[in-house]
Parts: sequence; structure tokens; C-alpha cells
Amino acid sequence: MKKHVKNNVYWLGKVDWELETFHGADYSIHHGSSQNAYLIQEEKTVLIDTVWKPHSTEFVDNLASEVDLNSIDFIVANHGEVDHSGALPALMEKIPNTPIYCTANAVKSLTGQYHHPEWDFRVVKTGDSVDIGNGKQLVFVEMTMLHWPDSMATWMTEDNILFSNDAFGQHFSCDELFNDKADQCLLWEEAIKYYTNILNPFSPLVKKKVEEIQAMNLPIEIIAPSHGVIWRDDPLQIVKKYYEWSQEYQEDQITVIYDSMWNGTMQLAHKMAEEIALASPSSRVKIFNISKADKNIIMTEVFKSKAIAVGSPTVVMSVLSSVGGWLEFLKELRFRNKKAAVFGCYGWSGECTKVLREKLTEAGFAVVEPEIRCNWNPTAEDLAQAAGVAAALVS
Repeated sequence: MKKHVKNNVYWLGKVDWELETFHGADYSIHHGSSQNAYLIQEEKTVLIDTVWKPHSTEFVDNLASEVDLNSIDFIVANHGEVDHSGALPALMEKIPNTPIYCTANAVKSLTGQYHHPEWDFRVVKTGDSVDIGNGKQLVFVEMTMLHWPDSMATWMTEDNILFSNDAFGQHFSCDELFNDKADQCLLWEEAIKYYTNILNPFSPLVKKKVEEIQAMNLPIEIIAPSHGVIWRDDPLQIVKKYYEWSQEYQEDQITVIYDSMWNGTMQLAHKMAEEIALASPSSRVKIFNISKADKNIIMTEVFKSKAIAVGSPTVVMSVLSSVGGWLEFLKELRFRNKKAAVFGCYGWSGECTKVLREKLTEAGFAVVEPEIRCNWNPTAEDLAQAAGVAAALVS
């Protein structure tokens, strides 16, 4: 069932309360999500994006109940990823000659995924536009690497709606659709988690794109992303947040992250957290076990932090596999302007802190010199070293 957004613009997507993971199992979903598609019914009828393939039959049936499919003048594919284009093959089987407006890179991604080079692709770039009647236009804005090379946004004149696709979204379910109807704590929790785990690697591009959009002086009244809420109450608040988050963001927080084999490194982790709190009373201190906590939530807390401390025991001249995989994800997210400290226990060869130091440096962290490298379970003398590490971390 379509839901009214503004004037002749309607939401026609899928609110998926049962969804638990995204990007395979790489992104955790705790409060549901949505795939937002939009129907514009001016003199021309336009569909902006579709939904994920598991919901394609439901989507096409719902769309057909609202509008004669043959009356759709064209489709806008803002981004070719399957959560937005998954229903496109089923829809195009019914209306195969319908033009698809998208970027040149989206032609590559759509044909690569669905193998239909015969579709009527209409390639657009920033500033291109198309009339939809009643004095209104759709203007296209490339959003390269936010978060795929094929991404773009679509601006609807007169109604002043920015269909932003993955930018400004969240994996968050809200049946009422709009940001002013959502639980504000959950909304912002999911918004920063989404930015951290999906867009942070491209923060310099986010900053540049936000500045470009601001320079266009668009009278934005609604931002309609492809996941989560539609921003109608002060829509620029999420744009301002993206601009803030894009600039080496940090709060007065320090996070301790570790995994442990026989609890020796766990003891060091808790002592580290205690000493950090003493060394910097104003700071918020959090602690996470990599094997027990949600990795996307850990990364969100790293994003908020000005510094982190990472610990692992030595295992076969390296670190625990849980820590090693987490460090690869940390590197992928490209955090900037953050400090780090390392610690860990060992029984025989003791390479844990060396490996942690190397991996954190590769991930862009400034690793402080003091560390705790403890043979077997920590003694009082080993634990006492945490004060010096904490002092270096907060200085």
C-alpha cells in the first residue's frame, strides 16, 4: 500500500521488521529496516528505485494495485545495489521498454547483476534533468562513492524533495515513515551506526558532497532516503550531522576492546579501563569483548572515541583470529585522528603487542609507546603498568 509523502509523491516500499543482518552478515540489524521506493504521479508517472529481491513479488503486486504499470513513464535507479534494484527484473518483465535513468556506472552494475543489456538505459550526470509536468523537474546529482561508484541522488523541483538513496539513511523500521514520528534515541543511534559502518571510509567525499549540495542552495523541505525514516521535520539536521561526522569526528570517549583466551588479557583490559577513567575523569570509558559484542556497535563506539586500547593474547606468533578479523574491519573503515594503545598476555613467544601495533598503525591510528606485554597471568606489577599506558593515551 502506498503512503503519502507530499502532494503527488508517495512511498511504496517494504518495512522489514524481521531483517537481522545486511550486506550478507556484515551489518547487524536490531530494530528492523526498510527499503524505500517512491512513486511520483505528476503529468508523468515516475518510479524511484525498487526493493530487495525477496520482496519483489509483493512490491510489483502493490505497485500494480496503485497504478497501471504501463503508465509508468520511466524509472530512476539511484543506485544499483540489490536492496534497491532487486525487484527491477520482475518489474521489467512486465514493462520491458520502460526507460531507466541512472549513472553510467549504474548501467555497469545493473547489467552485471541482472544481465539485461537490452534495457533502455538513459545515462545521466550531475545537472541533467527531465521534465515530469506541472512545471516540475527531476534533477540528478551524482553521489560517487556514497557509497558505490554508481550512486546518485534525485532532486524534485517545486516540491523540494531530495531522494538521497543511501545517503542520510539508517537501517531502522518506522511504520509512520517520518523522522518526527520515530523514537528519537533509536533513530540517532541507528543513524550514527549506519554512517560509521557504511559511509565513514568515504568521509572526505561526504564532506565535499555536502559542501556541494549546500552551495546549490536547494530549498530542501524533505529528504527521502532509501532506508529508514523520511526527514521532513528540519531535514537539514541530518545533513549537518553528516558534515560533522565527516570531519575526523570524536567525542570525549575512550574505548577498550579485547579478546582473551584464559582471561589474563581480560584482566588487563579491565585494569586499563579503570586507569583510563582515573587519568581522564571527564572522559566516557567503555569496554567490549570482541567475541561477545556486536562488531558494528563496537565500531560505532570507536568512531565516537578519541582513543582506543586494544588487547589480545599471543596465538601462534600472532593474535586471536577474532581480533585479527576485527582489525581488518577496523582498517577498512579508515578512522582518522585517533590514538591507540596495545596490551596482551602470552605464554611462550609473545608477539601479540607487536602485531597489534603494526595492524593499528596500518589502520591509521597513532599508537602510543607504552604497552603491557605480560608473560602468563598478570601480576600486580603487570597491572601497575596500566597507569602509564593510560597516561600516554589521554595526554
